[in-house]
Amino acid sequence: MTRTALVLRHDPGIGLGNVAPTLASHGYAVTTIDTPGGDVGALDPLDWDVVVALGGTEGAYETDAHPYLAAEIELLATRAAARRPILGICLGAQMLAAALGARAYRGDAHEVGLLAVDLTPAGTASPVRHVAGVRMVEWHHDTFDLPDGVELLATSPSYPQAYGVGRWLLAVQFHPEVDDVILDGWIDRWSAEVHTGLTAEDLRADAAQHLDAAQAASRAMVGEWLDGLAGPDGPDVKND
Repeated sequence: MTRTALVLRHDPGIGLGNVAPTLASHGYAVTTIDTPGGDVGALDPLDWDVVVALGGTEGAYETDAHPYLAAEIELLATRAAARRPILGICLGAQMLAAALGARAYRGDAHEVGLLAVDLTPAGTASPVRHVAGVRMVEWHHDTFDLPDGVELLATSPSYPQAYGVGRWLLAVQFHPEVDDVILDGWIDRWSAEVHTGLTAEDLRADAAQHLDAAQAASRAMVGEWLDGLAGPDGPDVKND
């Protein structure tokens, strides 16, 4: 049976990337909406088996400047209230936190590069376990407070890195979608704005050493999460 996935994209250069083949191999037909020019408010939040909210240069708190973000947060809130599967990535994780009643905001630290994350005990029993000991792509300055009712799955020294609810909700601050093409584009566009002292050459050297492992861990993580949706507590059963 073909399942459906709605992808909320904020920039063509911040696309589905490495996550796309995992969705395809699990039988998902993908519809991508470019939210800055799309009518998010016209979408039925419950019309899809999975919603994936991707990253972006916007802040989840910039809803006045970017009204489509408010519409996305409302879509995610409605979907979360129905306990329907959601995967949030970076900005998507921040918007999902806002949809669950928490604060998203500009942080003090700029996390950029391929960096290790620390799993919590709950994280080691979740799909996030696949990123243990693997350097994952980070590229953000914003963060969020942990919403009530979620499990913290991973952290860094500066920020929460992953949280979840049951089998149906997974949110990650790091970037499982990033492949070679996406990362090259980010380095070309934004490496001059990085405030960590890393140069474009540093980022490319780290990618040559660590990105293949990050992509493999990401496919395993997303694949296990999707497998959980297809189990006895899958998307048609709105419990944990």
